[in-house]
Amino acid sequence: MKIDSRVVGPFEENSYLVVDDATNHAVLVDPGDEPEVLIEMVKKSKAKLDAIWLTHAHLDHIGGIAGVRRKWRVPIYLHTADLPLYVRAEQQAAMYGVPFQQPEEPHYFIADGDTLRVGSVDFTVMHTPGHSPGHVVLLNGKTMLGGDLLFAGSIGRTDLPLSDPARMEESLAKIVELDADIEVRPGHGPSTTIGRERISNPFLTGLARIGRR
Repeated sequence: MKIDSRVVGPFEENSYLVVDDATNHAVLVDPGDEPEVLIEMVKKSKAKLDAIWLTHAHLDHIGGIAGVRRKWRVPIYLHTADLPLYVRAEQQAAMYGVPFQQPEEPHYFIADGDTLRVGSVDFTVMHTPGHSPGHVVLLNGKTMLGGDLLFAGSIGRTDLPLSDPARMEESLAKIVELDADIEVRPGHGPSTTIGRERISNPFLTGLARIGRR
């Protein structure tokens, strides 16, 4: 398995391309903006794009979908609890004053414990609400596509519409029990590991508290 990425849009979001070496099939995870950049990444890989997987439905993670799907009519996968955010993303973008094209609604809904497959590679869906109600992380061996749950030295915001600080605490408690050497590829910023964040992230060590509304 190979994972490539691009940092896109005004929110500097990490969009990932996962390619199965054995079959040369691929998926885009969280195509957040600048679809032309993401299309070029796929073309450079010479892989066949099968699907778009979403960790959650905030505008900075779905803003490139419409442009990508003009090139490849691939299905969109999302947790059903984030559909209210997804369908209102254009309104969110207007509040921030950023250009946005509302994508078609998802084709498949995923849930905790589901298996997503690209070629011969499987990812397990773990529902991790808090940053958004339908937030998920995707796990394959020692790799986690983490969305906006856990960052290097920080965590996803919990002061946004439909965020829930208490559920974020529960999700983080689950994550820190995973193997220390799992590499976290987050939605923003550099990659990290569960072990590194367990001992240094102030939101996991107790030095910082998750904000409550």
